Amino acid sequence: MLLAIDTSAGSSVAVVDYDRGVLAEASDLGTRGHAERIGRLISDALEQAGVAPAELSAVAVGMGPGPFTGLRVGIVAARTFALAAGKPVVNLVSHDAIAFAAYRDGREGPLLVVTDARRKELYWSFYDGADELGLPVRVDGPGLAKLDELPHPDAARLDAASVSAAALGLLAEHTWKNKRPFAAGEALYLRSPDVTPSAGPKRVTG
Repeated sequence: MLLAIDTSAGSSVAVVDYDRGVLAEASDLGTRGHAERIGRLISDALEQAGVAPAELSAVAVGMGPGPFTGLRVGIVAARTFALAAGKPVVNLVSHDAIAFAAYRDGREGPLLVVTDARRKELYWSFYDGADELGLPVRVDGPGLAKLDELPHPDAARLDAASVSAAALGLLAEHTWKNKRPFAAGEALYLRSPDVTPSAGPKRVTG
């Protein structure tokens, strides 16, 4: 049984189990104020599921792609919660959860998953269907492109406004169950943060 967290597009938290499916999901699609929402969403999901942190086996977190500030909040929240609960963290590409849900719902063939990156840009990932276990096969991306410069123009395109933590958690359960590798621990920001530290005081010469 997993707690799943994704803040790459809005904020979503879920409790899922491989055998019982989705036990609870709490989401807020706002793209700002993730830090104020995430604690409440975690509490709401655990309460709805009737699950104590000690009952979880791990915490799954979406590593993006996503905007720096929002994505960072979810990753920090997942790692902090896992540390406090004494549970491991498993990392997944957020777009993989979107593709996983789409293929489970009957989609077939190549698929270009797209989410809003702001600044008139889009995050994208390209999939060549699902494998024999129902897991999405990502063959290109994640990447960042201008609105009119997306790759794989002939593929079916899925524009997603949010990432479901329930789908992320189920993907994690199936990945774990089938002993497939998880994603790396680096967040997929794909570009620098909107705000960068100052280079420091200017040198004054006389």
